[in-house]
Amino acid sequence: MSGNPECEAERDGTLVAALGGRSIVLVGMMGAGKTTVGRRLAARLAIPFTDADAEIEAAAGQSISDIFSAHGEAAFRDGERRVIARLLENGPQVLATGGGAFTQAETRDKIAAQGISVWLRADFDTLFQRVRRRNHRPLLQTDNPEEVLRDLMEKRYPDYEKADVTVTTRNVPHEVVVGEIVDALAGKLGLAETQQ
Repeated sequence: MSGNPECEAERDGTLVAALGGRSIVLVGMMGAGKTTVGRRLAARLAIPFTDADAEIEAAAGQSISDIFSAHGEAAFRDGERRVIARLLENGPQVLATGGGAFTQAETRDKIAAQGISVWLRADFDTLFQRVRRRNHRPLLQTDNPEEVLRDLMEKRYPDYEKADVTVTTRNVPHEVVVGEIVDALAGKLGLAETQQ
């Protein structure tokens, strides 16, 4: 990255143009930073940000925890699949998905057809430090959230590895991760690095 704001803005505009109607779809575990980083990425690229979980809650008129409690995970995943398919029609945008969305083959295929997937990868310690501060994660409402998180990582990482690009999140400023995502996307889209 050049560090020159004018060069960055030009490169960012070229990246958005190269997306066409495709969405940048952030995938990864809960706590990876999909929503926080996604908002900043969208602001940098001057495209809309959409949080799939918020859209699911709006469509259902219930929180995700309530959907899980009342209808179970299978019903939630079905609704999630339908909402994400609808949202993918609205690109270009940055779309943050729930942690389990990319593990569903039909959703993964839809994302591959209409977006570029970015896996925000994080290690266990980083994820656990972030998610233990919040109690709204339905899959972690258990006596042993550490074990559940490790199990989810083991099950989900093989699917996440199918993403178009991978960027590691860690305890650095969000803008650093945003810059790494932009660099990875530029590489994936075959855009030349902007030089000073």
